[in-house]
Amino acid sequence: MDGVDAEQVMLLREVLGSSGWLERTGEFGRALRVNARTPGGLLLVGTPAEDPWHLAAHLDDESRYGAVPALSPTLVRWSPPDDAPAHLRIGLERLERAQRGETLFVVAEDEAPVPLLERVDDARRTGAVIMTMDGGDRELQGLAHEALTVEPGEALLSFDGAQHLVSAAAGQEAAAPRARPGLRDRLARVLDKISGPAIDDRHLP
Repeated sequence: MDGVDAEQVMLLREVLGSSGWLERTGEFGRALRVNARTPGGLLLVGTPAEDPWHLAAHLDDESRYGAVPALSPTLVRWSPPDDAPAHLRIGLERLERAQRGETLFVVAEDEAPVPLLERVDDARRTGAVIMTMDGGDRELQGLAHEALTVEPGEALLSFDGAQHLVSAAAGQEAAAPRARPGLRDRLARVLDKISGPAIDDRHLP
């Protein structure tokens, strides 16, 4: 993530505060990181009106900076031009080859068209994990294993802002869980509370 994007994410976090959005986007981003297990197996697709270029670039950055190759997405486009570079010339036929072990991430701020829903349904049936970021499309949500919805008119967080937060969370390695204290440690704490501070008898009269 470059300096400008990092600053935007920091400002978003300050503004959102205790709204719950940081937790929701963070959880979704971490789920994306966990599900993206195979390099080239994270398929990112938008709608006919908009390819998710911005999110693709952010995820690619997070993949490189965090050394997580599987997080670099394969951008699937609706109408890729024939003269585009190979990695930008991947069409919808790639979704037909989606399989178990891959993740299909659908980004659709507007309602998903029927052809997209059909392909998502087919990918789910073959075993791909379906993740969606949408603007309130119930049919698309119904096909998802993990869904994040940013309703139109949301006062605190824009659809673009949510993509910033999700990609940043996906790039962060989950913190290791704190070790649970053993029985001996817990017993020692209880005894300390009961007995109070130790007394140095060398200073007693």
